[in-house]
Amino acid sequence: MTTNDQLFERARQVIPGGVNSPVRAFRAVGGTPRFIQRAQGAYMWDAEGTKYIDYIGSWGPMILGHGHPAVLEAVQKAAVEGFSFGAPTEREVELAEEIIRHVPSIEQVRLVSSGTEAGMSAIRLARGATGRSKIIKFEGCYHGHADALLVKAGSGLATFGHPTSAGVPAEVVQHTLVLEYNNLEQIEEAFKAHGPEIACVMIEPIAGNMNFVRAAVPFVRRIRELCDQHGALFIFDEVMTGFRVAPGSAQSLYAAAIPGFRPDISVFGKVIGGGMPLAAFASSRRIMAHLAPLGGVYQAGTLSGNPVATACGLATLREISRPGFFDALGAKTRALVDGLKGAADAAGVPFCVDSQGGMFGFFLMPELPQNYTTVMTTDQPRFNRFFHGMLERGIYLAPALYEAGFVSAAHTDADIAATVAAAAEVFRTL
Repeated sequence: MTTNDQLFERARQVIPGGVNSPVRAFRAVGGTPRFIQRAQGAYMWDAEGTKYIDYIGSWGPMILGHGHPAVLEAVQKAAVEGFSFGAPTEREVELAEEIIRHVPSIEQVRLVSSGTEAGMSAIRLARGATGRSKIIKFEGCYHGHADALLVKAGSGLATFGHPTSAGVPAEVVQHTLVLEYNNLEQIEEAFKAHGPEIACVMIEPIAGNMNFVRAAVPFVRRIRELCDQHGALFIFDEVMTGFRVAPGSAQSLYAAAIPGFRPDISVFGKVIGGGMPLAAFASSRRIMAHLAPLGGVYQAGTLSGNPVATACGLATLREISRPGFFDALGAKTRALVDGLKGAADAAGVPFCVDSQGGMFGFFLMPELPQNYTTVMTTDQPRFNRFFHGMLERGIYLAPALYEAGFVSAAHTDADIAATVAAAAEVFRTL
């Protein structure tokens, strides 16, 4: 048997850091990453044969669990028909129609292969549609690794950000404003200073890279008003939340709280691909008309609308559209977070939780944070001990303090109970 340690050592010889996406390296929590050999339902098995209850779900896509029969059948049939054609297929149309059916704010969809590609393209579209250069994003929101979005906050209100990655010239981010999440004063100040120059405001409505932090309803409402007043576009990045937190995605939750609310551009990923590399950006026909081949905003991709990926995504969306699916998924997720909260309280550990649909987050602090600065005050060493304690008991949580968790339809009441029991043991050791 090959061990995780042996595989990690081999990987580090041929892959930078031994991983193809940084969070997988366990750098934040320490220890050796688990090399997953297979998965089924709510479970994963590593190279050493150890079984885990999976609360990562490939960072969100596996809303049905791993290896759902209907999805497997669709993928296998599509693979037999052909992996890639570089030409249009009917399934691309069907997937776009299915997305539009659930999300009233959009009329047309452009399929791409990754969330980064979708986010980058959405910003280019907003700039092309408005003829403006400046964009606003919020600290702690992750929209992929496009150069213009790898930015940390400036030194004061309405100041432009600085690159957070080597290889990103300062000139590339000179038009990116980075503001504090849920800070009304800063968004007001930014539009006051730069209103006529702002092409778009981009936000994660539930930030999944601060663990789990919601955008407050008054905050979203005011951004919508300011964008309308100044002619900017409002982009909802729903790569994580799309079809994960509600049938109509997170924007449907805000539309229920804000009459007439809708974003101008929406970005999707993860669930719409069902675990395959697939993402999308979408908007009204008027805005999407700026895209090539109709307009001057160029975007292209050899594997965009890949026939196997679209089969996987379409089968997934059809399964989660069944009556009662989200009610059941939300109930499972609430049972999990309520159980974790109860176990922490019993052990006297400061702990707060939140969830929506099949997405959840928790913090080792008394109250839910509202922005990245507060999230950063979480007790990192204590979280690391909690993570490893759970991992040793067969519970696979995100190997980083700042990542949300995901529940699937395949998780059972017994899985939830086992997770809460494991947490109760670990909390008593913290």
